Amino acid sequence: MHFVDAKGILINSGGYKGMNIYRGCSHGCIYCDSRSKCYQFTHPFEDIEVKQNAPELLDAALRKKRKKCMIGTGSMSDPYMHCEESLRLTRKCLEVIRKYGFGVTIITKSDRILQDIDLLDDINKEAKAVVQMTLTTFDDRLCSIVEPNVCNTKRRIEVLERMQERGIPTMVWMTPILPFINDTEENVRSILDECVRVGVKGIVCFGMGLTLREGDREYYYAALDRHFPGLKKKYIEKYGNSYELPSQNSEKLWKIFEEICRRHGIMYKADECFEYLNEFPEKYKQMSIFDI
Repeated sequence: MHFVDAKGILINSGGYKGMNIYRGCSHGCIYCDSRSKCYQFTHPFEDIEVKQNAPELLDAALRKKRKKCMIGTGSMSDPYMHCEESLRLTRKCLEVIRKYGFGVTIITKSDRILQDIDLLDDINKEAKAVVQMTLTTFDDRLCSIVEPNVCNTKRRIEVLERMQERGIPTMVWMTPILPFINDTEENVRSILDECVRVGVKGIVCFGMGLTLREGDREYYYAALDRHFPGLKKKYIEKYGNSYELPSQNSEKLWKIFEEICRRHGIMYKADECFEYLNEFPEKYKQMSIFDI
């Protein structure tokens, strides 16, 4: 872990306001796209870069913004990895978001988010808070292999339940689905059944498969050699150096996914999910005309 003073914290892309408080990750997920060389890491991925002035930068940015909006975090680096336990920079940023009346949406795999459920509750009552949890692998043993340094799927589902009890809306990222590993009907149905049970608002899934880029591919294949002997050869023979690696069960699994989501009124089209995540509550949009 090393500390830096960042020059800025908010990223603006097509109306989306996002931030990454940390850079790198300690969760060790074998498929992590953020390891890819295109992101130009100049330090080892597990040597977490800490933007120690993130709360101050966020405070300065939100103080100047007259129009309220949603602030997202977690797309490139989990805001609740191990170092957050002591640093609490994510919590400090949530306090800033609450202070200025903005909304927040967080993607995580960690139950450490429960430490901030009080703040998320406050933000959701005054504006909007959405907790997004990644669920890929229902089986605990398999989950400990593909996502080794983070709580298992069943614990993450408990987190979703706790959020729902507070009235905090939740969404799930059911991705990636790894060919020959977790691309089974049993796995997908088990995750979807739990999503239905706990009442998630939407599920983001970019297809039944995996994407691999340079840097990410090498790490993933090394993990296959450690945990699934012989599987790397199967991948190379089937996919070569392709970016997209669809499951051989893709069509069947996608039909199951669509059918269950439609039957239970769960958003599943990516555009619809992202529109909901980025939408700030209308009553606050109306109030903003007096804040010009």
